[in-house]
Amino acid sequence: MVTDVDLTVLHIVYSYPPDPPGGTEVYVHELCRRLRERGVTSVVVAPGRADETHLIDGVRVRRFAYAGQAALEDIYGMGDPRAAEAFDRILAEEAPDLVHQHALTPACSVEVAERVKASGRPLVFTYHTPTVSCVRSTLLRWGRDVCDGRLDAGTCSACLLDAHGVSAGMGRVVSAVGTVVGGGLEAVGAAGGAFTALRMPGLVRRQHSAIRRLFEICDAIVAPAPWVRDLLLTNGVSGDRIVLSRHGVASDTAGKPATRRSDRSALRIVHLGRVDAAKGTRLLLDAMSMCPGALVELDIYGVSQDDGSRSLLERIEADTRSDIRVRFLPPVPHDRVVTTLATYDAVAVPSQGLETGPLVVLESFAAGVPVIGSDLGGIAEKVRHGVDGLLVRPFDSAARWADVLTRAAADAPAVRALAENVRAPRSPEAVADEMLSLYGRMMHHQTFVART
Repeated sequence: MVTDVDLTVLHIVYSYPPDPPGGTEVYVHELCRRLRERGVTSVVVAPGRADETHLIDGVRVRRFAYAGQAALEDIYGMGDPRAAEAFDRILAEEAPDLVHQHALTPACSVEVAERVKASGRPLVFTYHTPTVSCVRSTLLRWGRDVCDGRLDAGTCSACLLDAHGVSAGMGRVVSAVGTVVGGGLEAVGAAGGAFTALRMPGLVRRQHSAIRRLFEICDAIVAPAPWVRDLLLTNGVSGDRIVLSRHGVASDTAGKPATRRSDRSALRIVHLGRVDAAKGTRLLLDAMSMCPGALVELDIYGVSQDDGSRSLLERIEADTRSDIRVRFLPPVPHDRVVTTLATYDAVAVPSQGLETGPLVVLESFAAGVPVIGSDLGGIAEKVRHGVDGLLVRPFDSAARWADVLTRAAADAPAVRALAENVRAPRSPEAVADEMLSLYGRMMHHQTFVART
């Protein structure tokens, strides 16, 4: 392990504790902890309700006020210039050696990345979720086919319109017409309903231009999963700027099968994480309602990061109140997730979009617990069907999940036995070492360029 490194790294994230964390925030939190052990000073920057500075687990966290009301052109473009100006002030005050960006939003934008490059500092970007480049946010074309992530304005516009209820065929027509008239509508500021639909191709082209710009100016892009590396290569990012670095999870119980209830009890399944349509929580509950006789108990630890997710959680909780097999429980603190998962027979991960982790799969394996998950992206890359978990075809109806749950409950001992084959995930120390090595290469290159 490398120590005593005189280096300050500024990490840009969309959210951070004390706000409810998602997988990206947990990743950054753990990375900062391990980097500190290696002598690196980390500073986290994130939008918030006000300009504030916190000290969280020894890491300085700078929040800049952001109302979250960006114009449509900024959402589908370089980002909110007001947020970029607020970030610029923090960048000047903190004067880091290097910047590591972990999100792409109107507040944590390409314009922010441009400011970093204008300051002469190396920029590293980690592609944590499909929201970075997919206008549909899932990398599922038409909601059912795995997409290679190629940035094509026509196809992506039609796919986004499909997500809003416009058929694929009609979406292509709107996309073609919008290409001709959308610029005029944008010039006069027309928006809403059909106007926004007709403007969609132009907005998507604007967003694609910004994404390409981000890919161009980054000194390195971290791919936490092989499918991300493939997506970046597909979009012209040179292989020598891509760093494949898989997630790591810390646990003293890593790889040790947990002590569970007797084989005569119901199969205990847990689902936890951010409440979002792409996470498949509603699908899982619909599946439970379709197998009322299955001996399954489901606990849901939902994390609400905004008003939309809080509203969704309230709705699904109300809809499921009559099923005594389902319990909704408060979010689990990150340092207790693995020990909590270890008390269950399986972890359900019904994601309806590609994931780079997801982190919960690794946490499940760290707890020695098998996963029942969608046969997609990072889940499919980690779970060995019939060995340390079960993979479910991702685009079937809830009936498919109901069938899997019914069969799993009927043969609960076989599901529990999968725990014997669970392999411990790699450690966050390995991730920190890879990032430190990357930072060192970036700084060496920067020094070389400066001297020449």
